[in-house]
Amino acid sequence: MLVNLNELLFFSSFLVFIMLMLLLDLGVFQKDSHAMKFKEALSWTIVWVSISLLFYLLLRFHGNWIHGLDSLDAIQARIARFHHPINIAGLSLDEAIHSYNKNLSLEYLTGYLIEYSLSVDNIFVIILIFISFNIRQKYYKRILFWGILGAIIMRFLFIFISAALIQRFAWFLYIFGGMLVIIGFKMGWEFFSEKTEEKIDTQHHPVVRFMSKYFRVTSEDHAGKFWISKGNKIFFTPLFIVLLIIEFSDVLFAVDSVPAVFSVTRDPYIVFFSNIFAILGLRSLFFLVMDVMNRFHYLKLGLAVLLCFVGVKMLVSEFFKLSTNHSLLIIAFILAASVIASQFRSVILKRST
Repeated sequence: MLVNLNELLFFSSFLVFIMLMLLLDLGVFQKDSHAMKFKEALSWTIVWVSISLLFYLLLRFHGNWIHGLDSLDAIQARIARFHHPINIAGLSLDEAIHSYNKNLSLEYLTGYLIEYSLSVDNIFVIILIFISFNIRQKYYKRILFWGILGAIIMRFLFIFISAALIQRFAWFLYIFGGMLVIIGFKMGWEFFSEKTEEKIDTQHHPVVRFMSKYFRVTSEDHAGKFWISKGNKIFFTPLFIVLLIIEFSDVLFAVDSVPAVFSVTRDPYIVFFSNIFAILGLRSLFFLVMDVMNRFHYLKLGLAVLLCFVGVKMLVSEFFKLSTNHSLLIIAFILAASVIASQFRSVILKRST
């Protein structure tokens, strides 16, 4: 996949901004290890969501900057290449840019909503990992910070390799679609059968076995360090092992979340931007969800329906095209319905006790 100068400049600027935000977060606001309280988590969640929405506005008015589109032919070429559901025939250049930017920003917003929603389900798994390995809450933020940094690198590789495969082999999109439908049905089956893992086998986890076999490990956390030095030998702590497990888990998470966003847009830059902003907000969302996780009983079912919807959308994309507006509305409705149903359930349970 060829990259032009405009794409390189925009993408590089985006990465610089992300790195600055992460460094600011780690070096200024989060220097001390402590358990994040609900209000602090809520504040940071609002900050990250606000930044994500500001990026939506940037795309809404200047989305053409990503690919450096300044002519009708260039815009039409991008629409054809990434199968954007818009038609600019008969439009002036300004009208075409307006239409293109509007669709691109909605694709980003829809992708962000999908990724952010799926992150909630991923958070439940991360909470289970922390509990199973008896990690103290004051170290959660430190582990999640480096976990997010690693996830950004892994998502970059996954997204752009997937985009190259889709561009070269169109049928690869059907594999993604079928995979999402299967994952959605599996998630729904687990919900109705109440088949949920309540504990992780910390002794036989593949990552634990690998680290124990090939590296020196210690059973103590050593004040939040990832490794220590004893007698000129490096020993890895449980925090580092948990960090690796979270990275390993994120690779598995990406198998459903990244293809889901490709159902909305085939532009790898938009898929990447929506993924990264959702990941950046994951740490504060983690602490927020910890306090209210029992209130979202039907969210898993809603996510299962969402994955089935985007999977079917991929499978029928050549025969039936759904506009970005309609996709966004359907996805928002699925998520809102699951949250509202969960709230009703919580109210009924409270009244019955």
